[in-house]
Amino acid sequence: MKIFIFSQKIKEENLPHLIGLIGQLKENKIAIFLSKSLYNDLPKDLISKLNFEIWHSHDDVIQHRPDFLISFGGDGTMLQAVTYIRDSGIPILGINAGRLGFLASIDKKLIPDAIHQILEGNYYLEKRTLLQLESESKLFGGIPIALNDFTVSKRDNSSMITIHTFINGDFMNSYWADGLIVSSPTGSTGYSLSCGGPILFPNNASFVITPVAPHNLNVRPVVIPDDSILSFEVEGREDSFLCTMDSRKAIIQQKDQLAIRKCDYSIQLVQLQPVSFLKTIHTKLSWGLDQRN
Repeated sequence: MKIFIFSQKIKEENLPHLIGLIGQLKENKIAIFLSKSLYNDLPKDLISKLNFEIWHSHDDVIQHRPDFLISFGGDGTMLQAVTYIRDSGIPILGINAGRLGFLASIDKKLIPDAIHQILEGNYYLEKRTLLQLESESKLFGGIPIALNDFTVSKRDNSSMITIHTFINGDFMNSYWADGLIVSSPTGSTGYSLSCGGPILFPNNASFVITPVAPHNLNVRPVVIPDDSILSFEVEGREDSFLCTMDSRKAIIQQKDQLAIRKCDYSIQLVQLQPVSFLKTIHTKLSWGLDQRN
């Protein structure tokens, strides 16, 4: 078995958990590849004690074809890992070394049990829909995909913008707002939720359109089928606006035309027993608990 490990930054308190993960993989004779970003963040004295190879890019994922990619960090780390996996079909296992952890739902204290379940085959793969951006400009380094959400918004402290929105070519609405979020079911528990959007189950074949601080009080989040193609024309007092896909951002101009659709491929997340979306919701949002008692 071959496993890639990806992380963006390791805090000192998380080092023992990472070392324990690597040690457990070694005990089971699993080939270990650490991302270049993780390698650069490790103490030099620790590197000399560990035996591993280094991977750098999507090309390495294709070349080595690991059985799994372990994302060690928070949800942002998992979102970044998606840009390396892309259409390879390699499953992602998220270990939460951050705070909330909707995507990276396996607590770092449970690493030994998680690896044991992986080796025993006690897991299932859950497909997650991706968003794909189409534009005339080559944005996001030629990787215009997002697992959570796409947003367009004003820059800095400029005045609100107008986002003319179309579904399959038909005019839907003009949003006078600070911005607009298009969320996948996975991303419905992220930025969209904080702006009043609904929670969708991961297998729901829908997108959510959520305005950010809309000027019109009668404007509310809308759920649409995920076979829809959304297109946007943005205008405002400024000539440029901010566009994001998950945690990555780009600057767009008024003349730019943007379209969002469902990506042709999906991402596979590793889910362990008895972890489920409902259990994650119960844990992260304290559903079913009476805070008064």
